[in-house]
Amino acid sequence: MNDQPGTAQVSTVVQDMASVDAAIESRFSCRAFLPTPVARDTIADILRVASRAPSGTNCQPWKVYVLQGASRDALVGKVCAAHDAIYADPSLAASYKEEYDYYPEKWVSPYIDRRRENGWGLYGLLGIAKGEKDKMHAQHHRNFRFFDAPVGLMFTLDRVMGRGSLVDYGMFMENIMVAARARGLHTCPQAAWNGFGRIILPHIGAGEDEMLVCGMALGHADESHKVNAFHTPRVPVEAFTHWLD
Repeated sequence: MNDQPGTAQVSTVVQDMASVDAAIESRFSCRAFLPTPVARDTIADILRVASRAPSGTNCQPWKVYVLQGASRDALVGKVCAAHDAIYADPSLAASYKEEYDYYPEKWVSPYIDRRRENGWGLYGLLGIAKGEKDKMHAQHHRNFRFFDAPVGLMFTLDRVMGRGSLVDYGMFMENIMVAARARGLHTCPQAAWNGFGRIILPHIGAGEDEMLVCGMALGHADESHKVNAFHTPRVPVEAFTHWLD
């Protein structure tokens, strides 16, 4: 481990480009994990590497809560119960609001098209047809079990921080996911938890000045589960890039 990263960052040569690319390109939202434990030292090392993410004026706004064992299981029980209660009585949803808009209020093309492709591609693979609400609820419910991953991460941000800190957070979380791949692990970033902050924040011991950014599942992928055969497409570079000469 380099204790003085500033002395080597400029001169470091990345010898194995293929491995760096493979860590990025093999990252996907894993939706089925094995119960195999992940060592605390491994998690800490992933977070150490991820903390090299850039942030505005180096404010490093991230706060991470790692849930394993009994703390993880207790949170799963609480949020699963709330999720089931909302399904039984949709009026309860008004009591569970996320603190920032992750998705737009109004969907427009091409984003709504990609969202639908993603949703129906996943449900189609799992044999869930349009209108099968019970099956959809059951699949969505798996979010709140961290897809059986033994490690759950909750990310919070001090409410005093600006919207730019969410940009910083995205880079930090991407580093976590790539560093996890380098160690043979997989992840699933999860905005599904965001509406349950009123349950999650007290459970993890977050301060009153913190808001929930999102959660993440971390562990060993269940390679035999068909859901992990689902990989989302990406539009070509030409579709989102404007070259200005």
